[in-house]
Amino acid sequence: MYRKIIDKLKNKNVAILGFGKEGISTYNFLRKYLDNQVFTIVDKNENIKSLEILKNDNNLNYIVGDNYLDNLEQFDLIIKTPGISFKNLDITNIRSKITSQLELLLEVNKQNVIGVTGTKGKSTTSSLLYEVFKINSKKVFLLGNIGNPIFDDIEKYDDETTLIVEMSSHQLEFIDVSPHTGIILNLFEDHLDHAGSVKHYHECKLNMFKYQNDKDNLIYCSDNETLNNYVSNNDYIATKYSVSLSDKAIIYLDNGNVIYNNKVVYDINQKRNLLGNHNLENIMVVLLVSDLYNLDLDKSIEAINNFKTLSHRLELVGTYNDITYYDDAIATIPSATINAIESLKNVDTLIFGGMDRGIEYKELIDYLEKCNVKNLICMPTTGYKIGDILKGKNIDKNIFKIELLEDAVNKAKEVTGKGKICLLSPAASSYEYYKNFEEKGNAFKQFVKEE
Repeated sequence: MYRKIIDKLKNKNVAILGFGKEGISTYNFLRKYLDNQVFTIVDKNENIKSLEILKNDNNLNYIVGDNYLDNLEQFDLIIKTPGISFKNLDITNIRSKITSQLELLLEVNKQNVIGVTGTKGKSTTSSLLYEVFKINSKKVFLLGNIGNPIFDDIEKYDDETTLIVEMSSHQLEFIDVSPHTGIILNLFEDHLDHAGSVKHYHECKLNMFKYQNDKDNLIYCSDNETLNNYVSNNDYIATKYSVSLSDKAIIYLDNGNVIYNNKVVYDINQKRNLLGNHNLENIMVVLLVSDLYNLDLDKSIEAINNFKTLSHRLELVGTYNDITYYDDAIATIPSATINAIESLKNVDTLIFGGMDRGIEYKELIDYLEKCNVKNLICMPTTGYKIGDILKGKNIDKNIFKIELLEDAVNKAKEVTGKGKICLLSPAASSYEYYKNFEEKGNAFKQFVKEE
């Protein structure tokens, strides 16, 4: 498989655009098989030339600094890493040259790929699928946005290997080929800082289905109105499989049971670690895929029920002084925070707020006004804005505006009722004070455990 990719790149004027984790992975792959070919590394960071990995490579050119995105039309192919944004840039002259690890994989072996995306839930669903295939003794790799670059283990993939690839909107933006099985869980407003508009963000996600053929599988959660409208109004030709908690779909919920092919395939009341309706949708998607790929249902259910929540996704931190703490730092949009509160039921204190990316917060404001959460600890910047609006409504809640996470946790320890839950669920990104949601979640857990 990887030899076909090498053949595509041989003797081409290739740029590696972006030299983070995936860019380094691309470089290692290219240099391993095209050891004497000259490549160009294109990155804003002027210091990459001094990286140890590049020091003895004399077959490299560099374009670095603030103007690194200029003059890309000189290349035959531009292998773009997901984090590079072309927002506000005219790419007409280079669009046909842009590719990526994901697209190069799909061009040579889309048939073995199960792609998973959605504004929320894609990491959990991808990881759960991986565990289900693994318990069924299938050769499987978990790749992509989950943190595992596609090229890292590409020599190990063969015709019998299932590749479960978590795909972000950044990865999907420029692809011209879709996976054999494409899954979109939901579509909300997010990543406007990269995409520029909600419409373009959704269009990026929908590339998951756009290039599928009539032998491919299209799986979507039809309860999400936005996603359902897109699927209904587009002429997708793949076989469609709908997933619903509320309506009769291909796989749906009825009186506490998941129904598929007119049979009960899962009792939702059995013990499982993935809480909430949003996770139940994820489970139903996995049950559907399990059947499409002829896996053993009992083994798949065993993997589902034993699956532990991923870090920072409604993760139980522990109970301290009779207060239970949950880390949901990955919740960067309002609906995710609402889902978290609804899933846990007993939330007394919510710590929320983060960088303002221009997302609409009316839904969250209305929810917080009426829900049973008593203590709202509001953090900059969005938390402050929401807190001020809620204060103006004279609601019967304790509203605190606190700048630092450590102080927020200390306030939570002081005000949260015994036997109740304190939840970190920001409904915003973490970039103002932290590098990412992982760093924020880890800090939260540390502060919780401190005496």
